[in-house]
Amino acid sequence: MNQKNIEHYFDWAATSPADEDILRSALEETLTVWGNPSSIHTVGKEARTLLEEARSKCAGVLSVSPDKLFFTSGGTESDHIMILSVLNRPQKGTVLISSLEHPAVKNEAEELKRCGWNVSVIPSSPSGMITPEAVLSKLTDDTVLVCVMAVNNETGAVQPVYDIADALAKVAAGKRRPKLHVDGVQAAGKIPFDIAHRGIDSAAFSAHKICGPRGAGILYLADMIEPFLRGGGQEKNMRSGTENVFGAVAFAKCLERYYITDKNGQAMDRFAAQQRYTRRFLEKLAAVKGCSIIPEERLERAHENDYSPWVVQAAFNNIPGQVMLRALNAEGFFISTGSACSSRKNERPVLEAMNVNASLRETAVRFSFGPHTTEKAMDELAARTEEIAKRFN
Repeated sequence: MNQKNIEHYFDWAATSPADEDILRSALEETLTVWGNPSSIHTVGKEARTLLEEARSKCAGVLSVSPDKLFFTSGGTESDHIMILSVLNRPQKGTVLISSLEHPAVKNEAEELKRCGWNVSVIPSSPSGMITPEAVLSKLTDDTVLVCVMAVNNETGAVQPVYDIADALAKVAAGKRRPKLHVDGVQAAGKIPFDIAHRGIDSAAFSAHKICGPRGAGILYLADMIEPFLRGGGQEKNMRSGTENVFGAVAFAKCLERYYITDKNGQAMDRFAAQQRYTRRFLEKLAAVKGCSIIPEERLERAHENDYSPWVVQAAFNNIPGQVMLRALNAEGFFISTGSACSSRKNERPVLEAMNVNASLRETAVRFSFGPHTTEKAMDELAARTEEIAKRFN
């Protein structure tokens, strides 16, 4: 990868620089096979074959059946398809969403409220976790959908979605169980993640988070649902609109390269290396005067597996997050103050949900890394951050 500024780019949770060889390869294939996959003539059939080959490759990586994967325009649309499907129900009920969700889930749930649905928010622990007990405490007899993300995009907290799935199945005890939807955008290619775990009904993914193109996503469905939005019937009526064959082909290649499973030794090795890099980075930050790691418990080795090594949240006394961002930017280091979808609003809803005090919220920034981040670059980031912090403390 030779993109400008990649060495000191530390905002991978917002987007990743694309792998040029993957995009070029996918583009070459689709320049040759350019037909509409829904057309029944030879040119269309060739495109359909390429699309289904991409679906099968994705399914092989994710260890699910190809008929359970649907190509979308990204993580947001994948989330919306599942959430909006409840509007087909003859009776309104309750939807539970975690207090830590990305705006793609949180804001769409607000639209359900406008349609007469009850939306209940699952509280977070101070450590940024949504526990099974917290989910069950909000469960009602008319709950039809529960939304809990796999990895938080601001703190890196790995949510216990398997335990939540098991808890929902247990409490149902033979009765109708609420469906569990998981936003897996920050999990794919970042942590080992088994979407086939029993009780996970759906999951959303986005290609541009793992070195793929923007505008390409996947929705995993354990069982078919009735979509709320209709159109030309593509993707088995689940996501109408002419299929993005280029995006599907590129996404498949990205999953094959980066998805972390026992079948991908190179990705597993890179994950283990990132755990070491981030442990070292956290230790360096913690030694900086006026720095607070959020949450603080992350510094304890016992909690290491509870957080993605690709995301670190920290606050610096007397330095507003925007000031730290601009100071680092001026020196060629690129970070963020949180979710890119909320950055222009100066809101920190995730930290508020964790009951982080106002002064820490105002001074918090996010460092996020990717498969091409080097330990050397992270050391340089820590050193430059310390130099800036010393100017204010």
